[in-house]
Parts: sequence; C-alpha cells; structure tokens
Amino acid sequence: MARKWWTLTAVCIAIFMLLLDITVVNVALPSIQRDLRSSFSDLQWVVNAYALTLAAFLLTGGAVSDLVGRRRVFMAGLVIFTFSSAVCGISGSPLMLNLARAVQGVGGALMFATSLALIAQAFHGRERGTAFGVFGAVTGAAVAVGPVLGGIITSGIGWKWIFFVNVPIGIAAVALTLTQVQESRDPEARGVDWIGLITFSGALFLLVYALTQGNEKGWGSTLILGFLIASVALLVVFVIAEAKQSRPMLDLSLFRRPAFTGASIVAFSVSASIFAMFLYITLYVQDVLGYDALQAGLRFLPVTLLSFAVAPVAGRMSVRMPVRLLLGAGLALVGVGLMAMTAIDATSGWTTLIPGFVLAGAGIGLINPPLAATAVGVVHHTRSGMASGINSTFRQVGIATGIAGLGAIFQHQVVSTTSSSLAASGQAHAVQAAAHGQLPALLQSGEVHKVMGALSPSARGALEHAYRVGFTEAFSTILLIGGAVALLGAVAALLLVRQRDFVAAGAPEGQPAQPREPDQVGAAAG
Repeated sequence: MARKWWTLTAVCIAIFMLLLDITVVNVALPSIQRDLRSSFSDLQWVVNAYALTLAAFLLTGGAVSDLVGRRRVFMAGLVIFTFSSAVCGISGSPLMLNLARAVQGVGGALMFATSLALIAQAFHGRERGTAFGVFGAVTGAAVAVGPVLGGIITSGIGWKWIFFVNVPIGIAAVALTLTQVQESRDPEARGVDWIGLITFSGALFLLVYALTQGNEKGWGSTLILGFLIASVALLVVFVIAEAKQSRPMLDLSLFRRPAFTGASIVAFSVSASIFAMFLYITLYVQDVLGYDALQAGLRFLPVTLLSFAVAPVAGRMSVRMPVRLLLGAGLALVGVGLMAMTAIDATSGWTTLIPGFVLAGAGIGLINPPLAATAVGVVHHTRSGMASGINSTFRQVGIATGIAGLGAIFQHQVVSTTSSSLAASGQAHAVQAAAHGQLPALLQSGEVHKVMGALSPSARGALEHAYRVGFTEAFSTILLIGGAVALLGAVAALLLVRQRDFVAAGAPEGQPAQPREPDQVGAAAG
C-alpha cells in the first residue's frame, strides 16, 4: 500500500480514538461515580477537563506544528494521549482521573490540529477529496459507535478498559507514524502565541470552575466572584493581545465576515445544547431509570445512528440548497428535540425520550457536513487551517461551558424540588436526621444513596420518590434551556451565513468575497 494511504490510516486511527473518548466516556460516568465515590462536580470534570484542554491547545498545536514539524507534533500528541489513557485506567481517585483527562485533551489537541494538514500534504487532486471523505466517515463512525462501545466495555470488563484499549492502538499508530508519515512544516512560521494560549486557557478554566463550584461555594462568595471577574479580565486581555499581533493564535479579522461568525455560533450552539446534554441524559437513563451502561448505550442509538445516516444526505443537499437553511433547520430540529424530551415525569420510561432522540439525531446529521464546509469555505484557502481550528475550538468551548452552566442550574433545582417533595411526604425530618443535616449537600453532589441504608422503608421510599421528582423536573428545566440555545443558534445561522460570503476557489487573498452558486458550496464540502 502506498505511503499516503498509510498516512491516512494513522490519522484516522488517532482521530477515531480522540473523538471516541468524547462520547464513550458518557455511559461510563455512573460506574466511575460508584467506583471512585465521585461527586457530581467530579463527573462534570471527567468530561470538562478533556474538553477544556482540547479547546485551549487546539490552535496552539497548529502553530507549533507549522514551526517544528507536523509529523513530530502529531506523534507527540499520540504519545501523550496513549500515556495519559493508561493513567486514566489506573486512576484510584477522581482527582487523578480528571488530571489525566486534562493531559489526554492536550494530546488530542495536538493530533486534531495536525490531522487535516497531514492528509492535505499526502494527497492531491481527486484523491484528496476521497481521503477527506474517509476522514469524515471515521469521525461520524466514532460518534455513532461511542455510546454502545462504551456500554459494552463498561458492562463487560469495567470502565477502566475504555481507556486501556487506547494503549495498544496508540502504540500501533505511533509505529505507523514513525515509519510511514512524511514530515512537513511551514517555512514562514514565526512562533507560538504564548500570551494567547495563557489568557484563553486561563479564562476558560476560571469560568468553568466558577460555574461548577458556584452552588457549593455560594454565588456571592469572594472565591466565585473573583474567578468570574478574573475570567472576564483574562478574556479581555486575550482579545486585545490577538488584535495587536501580526500572527495571532485566533485571527479576529475572520469574524468580520458574518458567515464565519455564524458558523462559530452554530458550532458553539450545537455543542452547548445537545452534546452538553448527553451527560445529563446518561445520568437520567442510568441513575433514575436504572439501566446499566450497555443498556444505556443501546438507548442512545436513535440519536447516533440517525446522525450518522443523515450526514451524507446533508452533504448532497448542500449542493442544491443554501447552507444556512441546512444549519438553521438542523439546529431547529435539535432545539425542538430537546424540548420534546421534557415530556418526562417521575413515572416515565425511556421511550418518552424517543421522539426527542429522533429529532435531535436528524438535526445533528444535518449540521455537521455543511458546518465543516462553511467554516473553511468563507475564508481564503491559506487560512483554512486556522478557520477549521477555530470552529473546532468553539465546539469544545460549547461542551465545557454548556455542561458547567447547565449543571449549576440542574444542581440548584434538584435540591430545591427534592426538598419540597420530601417535605410534602412528611418524612423530611427522618431523612434529615439520617443525613446529619447534610441532605442538601448530598443532593447537590449526587450522593443521596449514602443515606438510603440508614432509613426506614417508608422514609427510603419517600426519599427515592422525592429525588426522582426533583431530578426529572431539574432535567426538564435544562432541556428547555438547551433547546432555547439551539433555537437561538438556528436564528443566527439563518441571519449570518450568507451565500455571498463564500470565497471562490482560487480567488486571491484580500479580494472581496464573490457570490457562489450552490454547487460550488457543495464542492467545498467535499
């Protein structure tokens, strides 16, 4: 087999692993919670630690690879990802797991930042389109099989193996990269935007930490207010620094084109709504409905399989209709789907979620192909790498802030609604006594099971019912909020993603954008 196809194989293996670790972990979270005695906040960080570092280092990874070599950075990412996967598997505490997940995100960012450049270097002409098509199919497959594969591994041999399986695969990918992938770099690369990296990652971390700890520490506490103010200050410094640099990590001039801004909003909206919600859907299906990891993974199939099946159809449709209609319709389906899931109550079964799953799955499939095409199609080809990186960064920022923000609302309402329902049952005093006055903290951390064994059958039944009522009502609230985020993103897509903003292939940099026919937009998607 020619070296270029080995390059594609190595890249696809790496991307499959890193994307799988975004989806496969969700169904393992309840098992992780029980095994490591994790709090609700710990569970949020299992996902967010990975998403934060992936977002923070994605653009920097591209700049470093241009400077020192794309193959070298890609291989460094593989090594970091593989090693940290092993550490995740041997973790004996939530802190150790979350730190390892953060390191995993760094490795994933280095792989993600260099993957498309390695493919573009190895392939030319029609074969490049074929290679990118294979790459797209692999990314879709990772999302589609993630929940089921995570369920099979977690139920069969334990959650640690969702990380251990990366080790032999990663070693094989490193060997393949060393022997088959050619090196390349940008001779005009000037260095790394360290100010941008530090201020951007610092602002993200402080914001997400404040959102996840706000209920516990108090929203008016000096710590939380200080973190929120510092996050805003760092973000302001980041914007100023990027505006003044000749080769910034994030080129703010790209946002002068409405379609690019629209694509970024779409990327954030779909992640902050349906992808952030997967954590809470998983907890509902397993902790409230009582399904194990495999059963939960199978129940995600309406979402994952539909998104996988609709994606190629959306790619073909983008040839015949304006991209903004696909993006707008996709986010509208996601929004309506999330709102449809609010039909659940304390007595519902999982089938109540199916209509929402179907709508949201179809919406995701409609969004992904035209979104990728829009992100790179509205900028000059010399900036396509940065444009793609920015779009991916907005996706990860959406997941991290969405999980944290929705979680803050969710935790508060679980406590208030469960407490009200428990008071109405007449068993509140008995439950509070068994919890030694710490029931609100246990509800907030998701550790209500700790007091179940100390309760009488009647008090236990009252607490179980009250918690189910509190969980489903809080879940419905954040579903509505997630749906609203998606619908606002749909409006932004319809208003901002203008056909005339797409840059004609071969147009010189700096030339005003020229209107393109729908078939030209579709060609960009390929």
